[in-house]
Amino acid sequence: MTVKIIKCNREDLQLLREISIETFNDTFRNQNSPENMKAYLERAFNSKQLEKELTNISSGFYFIYFNDEIAGYLKVNINDAQSEKMGDESLEIERIYIRNKFQRKGFGKYLINTAVEIAEEQNKENIWLGVWEKNENAICFYKKIGFVQTGAHSFYMGNEEQFDVIMTKTLI
Repeated sequence: MTVKIIKCNREDLQLLREISIETFNDTFRNQNSPENMKAYLERAFNSKQLEKELTNISSGFYFIYFNDEIAGYLKVNINDAQSEKMGDESLEIERIYIRNKFQRKGFGKYLINTAVEIAEEQNKENIWLGVWEKNENAICFYKKIGFVQTGAHSFYMGNEEQFDVIMTKTLI
């Protein structure tokens, strides 16, 4: 088993977009209306938006490869790129997206460990993430590896307000 994690660059934009749409759609389409899914996918994963995120010096995207095939990716944010004001001592894990055929094989843990390494290299005190309140499997996974609920925030899936549980893990 060969697993590699490689930082994305501007040349990866189209592939990043395809995997974003695929994984988000596979994960959430059964719990949301087609109209709201379409609106969200068009807003969050259009090429212009992803290029803006990909070129932000306070964000990083990392593909995870299994035997030379992309299994998914990680997106982390620091400073003002964080989706909530959590301070300079924090690193946000904004996305851990794993393609369906690679689910439940430990790739999420690889990506969490990558985020922890990045946070430690940058002397961050904690890492945090938002996870949809209805994504019970993900919440259980994060609790199992040491995250605790520290808050919540809302976001819009199309025209529907939904809520994320904010979970934090202290590193020091």
